[in-house]
Amino acid sequence: SDILAAMTAASAGTLVERMEIEYVELTPERLVARMPVRGNTQPYGLLHGGASAVLAETLGSIGAQLVAGPGRVAVGIDLNATHHRAAREGVVTGVARPVSVGRTLVSFEVVITDESGARICTSRLTCLLRDAPP
Repeated sequence: SDILAAMTAASAGTLVERMEIEYVELTPERLVARMPVRGNTQPYGLLHGGASAVLAETLGSIGAQLVAGPGRVAVGIDLNATHHRAAREGVVTGVARPVSVGRTLVSFEVVITDESGARICTSRLTCLLRDAPP
């Protein structure tokens, strides 16, 4: 899709690229991205909790911006993450869906799973929607 191509291009040179996050689907109703465990671990070899948070914030922020629409911006104001189990290898997948969409606030839930489908992390991102500065 056009959004997928545009976000992939916009992510060049950013943390998204450094962490090898790959967008799979980007719509206001459902956003999906994959991220390798290798290169995103803490010193003990497990997926870093901060890496899960980056994946969640990336997906939720894009979703919030899609909801905000042209002439408006989405600003993250709250992120939380509950880590359920460790991932040691392979790829994790994040799926973000809107929980609440209002005129000025939007919240997305992001579920991150491993290749077997086991839930690794559940996150929620809330963004403020405002008019873009002139």
